[in-house]
Amino acid sequence: MNMTKENNRPSGLAAIDREMARQHSDAIASYEGAAAMAAKAAASLKRTGRLLLLGMGGSHAVNRAVEPLYRAAGIDAIALPLSEQLGQPLTLEGRTVFITSQSGESAEVVRWFNETGGNGDTFGLTLEGSSFLAKTAPSLVGAGGTELAFAATRSLTVSFALHLAIFAALGEDPQAALAVLKAPKVLDIAPALAALEHVATIVTSGRRLQGVAEALALGLTELSRRPCFSLDGGQLRHGPMEMLGPSIGVVLFRGRDATAGLVTAMALSAVETGAPVIIFDCSGEAPVSGAVTLQFQPADGLAAILQMLPVGQLLMIAFADARVENAGTPVRSTKITRSE
Repeated sequence: MNMTKENNRPSGLAAIDREMARQHSDAIASYEGAAAMAAKAAASLKRTGRLLLLGMGGSHAVNRAVEPLYRAAGIDAIALPLSEQLGQPLTLEGRTVFITSQSGESAEVVRWFNETGGNGDTFGLTLEGSSFLAKTAPSLVGAGGTELAFAATRSLTVSFALHLAIFAALGEDPQAALAVLKAPKVLDIAPALAALEHVATIVTSGRRLQGVAEALALGLTELSRRPCFSLDGGQLRHGPMEMLGPSIGVVLFRGRDATAGLVTAMALSAVETGAPVIIFDCSGEAPVSGAVTLQFQPADGLAAILQMLPVGQLLMIAFADARVENAGTPVRSTKITRSE
């Protein structure tokens, strides 16, 4: 009896497929439903002018991705892992605080509130309206409920939509990003997947889009169980390039912003090492010879992030599916991390 590819799909990846299938509609609903709380968060940001973004795992990657966008909007923003804030805290005085946790139940979230109580300008971003976080702090709550699949996909997109609502309340134009959510385009990842066929691991890197690179590296590691990791382009340049060669894949993120030239220079250097190089490209600039380019519409900010993210998700899933028999089913982790 011949089994279809769908029937052979690992249950963990099938669960991720279901999350991804509704992530754009959930993101639009999240944006629309968050307007009132987003206005309160924006009012706090206008008053303090300073923002501390705290989260773990995929939530921290989201924070890292929006950190430069808040800075560009005139907010003195810094993103830290919540575990670092617990051990080496920055002062909360005079700061707006965003705590991001898709479940709202992570061990660090619970301990942070129990130990600090937050401050009067603390807001949560979560997918679960009945969670500890949503009950403890005024929160922007994403549509669709808790993400059930292991690796973060829908939760990332929904979290970005919640931030989009805050940026809109700050006076930023949300239309380019909303257009991406309303009409997502899927690119062919086959050339990129083929280029990565024989690599042992992957390093992802960006400049202004470094947070997206970190989100992809986390998903690659969780699903493929390979030690994939991410380095800011400058950090990759300062020594770690020694690792590059044919067995190390390089995935770069290039947007339509002032850092695009630096990403281009890194791509040229990486190609010279013999490493397979993939570029997620929203820059509008010419492709780099020797690299596989996934070409998106020219964009920056959340419009660029929301174009690249679902295609990156497809690539990480396919990469893992080719290497792990039961990809998507964790063997050492749980979806909600309740211990430190």
